[in-house]
Amino acid sequence: MRRQNQSMITEFILIGFSNLGDLQILLFFLFLLVYLTTLMANATIMTVIRLDRTLHTPMYFFLFVLSCSETCYTLVIVPKMLTNLLSTSQTISFPACAAQLYFFVGLACTNCFLIAVMGYDRYVAICNPLNYTLVVSRATCVQLVLASSCCGFLISVVVNVLVFSVPFCASNRINHFFCDIFPVIKLGCTDTNVKEMVIFFLSILVLLVPLVLIFISYVFIVSTILKIASAEGQRKAFATCASHLTVVTVHYGCASFIYLRPTSLYSSEKDRLVAVTYTVITPLLNPLVYTLRNKEVKTALSKVLSRYSFPKTV
Repeated sequence: MRRQNQSMITEFILIGFSNLGDLQILLFFLFLLVYLTTLMANATIMTVIRLDRTLHTPMYFFLFVLSCSETCYTLVIVPKMLTNLLSTSQTISFPACAAQLYFFVGLACTNCFLIAVMGYDRYVAICNPLNYTLVVSRATCVQLVLASSCCGFLISVVVNVLVFSVPFCASNRINHFFCDIFPVIKLGCTDTNVKEMVIFFLSILVLLVPLVLIFISYVFIVSTILKIASAEGQRKAFATCASHLTVVTVHYGCASFIYLRPTSLYSSEKDRLVAVTYTVITPLLNPLVYTLRNKEVKTALSKVLSRYSFPKTV
């Protein structure tokens, strides 16, 4: 009987923001504006890094990859969300839901590992500057990015198997605007405590372990910076870390609020608001932070714009 009930569910309904009525139109234009700005900002970061040779360093290589990953990450979530805000039919097929969850988790985990790798890059650059080019070589950069991606999508495979091996015979209404882990697994009609425990430990691996490593890195970084004799040298060293620390705080903060707690504390309304932050706002924050707070990127952007701008007519 369970197999029959499970096979009956061929699609899910994303409730999303349907309870907001006419406000969905306003949300559509607001999210569309943020989404287009995000795409443009990340494209700008990637273009500037690609065209300006002064930014061909490990730090900006990782930033380029992170911007690319963030762009793909938004493509997985936002277009479907925008469509549902204007549509009366807010359905998503079973395979599409599984694919959305797979790419969402895979890219989110990859981003977590990439941000940790960027912390390691800052640690080597400040604490071991003489061997920086040797330790963080081009080959090492590529290997770290590949390792981050492989680990991220391997974890995503495990999560997808755990979530979609649950028989869905109770309801097909997902109380969220995309196929996230806990809103989907809560629809199962069997005991999912063991699966949720495994997902919780995976969340610790993805969020808490990198965060602890970043914290340890910054303990050594701050200790090294304080030994610098000149105030100007200290200021420059802290400035190179400020952008990364801002991204770490927002990224890990929002994700930890959702995934590092028991599902019994899950609140659909509050968590939906936090989910908007890490799926819509955070991908925009990364390029803005690295552009507005980074003198090298701002200088490179000015050079690129002046190089490819139209010549002034006399």
